[in-house]
Amino acid sequence: MQISVPHDRVLAVLSGHIGEKNGISAAELAAECYSAVEEVITSPNPQRVSQRALRQAIMELRLKGSHICGTPETGYYIAEDSGELDRTLQFLLSRAMTSLRQISAMKNVALPDLHGQLNIPYEDCI
Repeated sequence: MQISVPHDRVLAVLSGHIGEKNGISAAELAAECYSAVEEVITSPNPQRVSQRALRQAIMELRLKGSHICGTPETGYYIAEDSGELDRTLQFLLSRAMTSLRQISAMKNVALPDLHGQLNIPYEDCI
């Protein structure tokens, strides 16, 4: 059984982690979020909130515009300023480009051509 992570709980925990210097690891964040859903689990062997479920919740919150930042080195945190947000955006863009380069190589297609094949409007790439 995979437990979903309540978005409001993630935001509540992260409200105590403002700025890169106050980042919290995924494992610690998952453990803190788990305490909020523990009482609703009726299974005799409940599983803890997985880091995968946490990443899913963070992705969904980011898609709604939340400024949740972080890298494996810093942990997760709410951006304190535009510089922190920009560093996270650059990290996410770098990860996305790495994936696109792999796809490009596997399909033996130049990256600009792949962009056209995927039919991604330019605005979606920014």
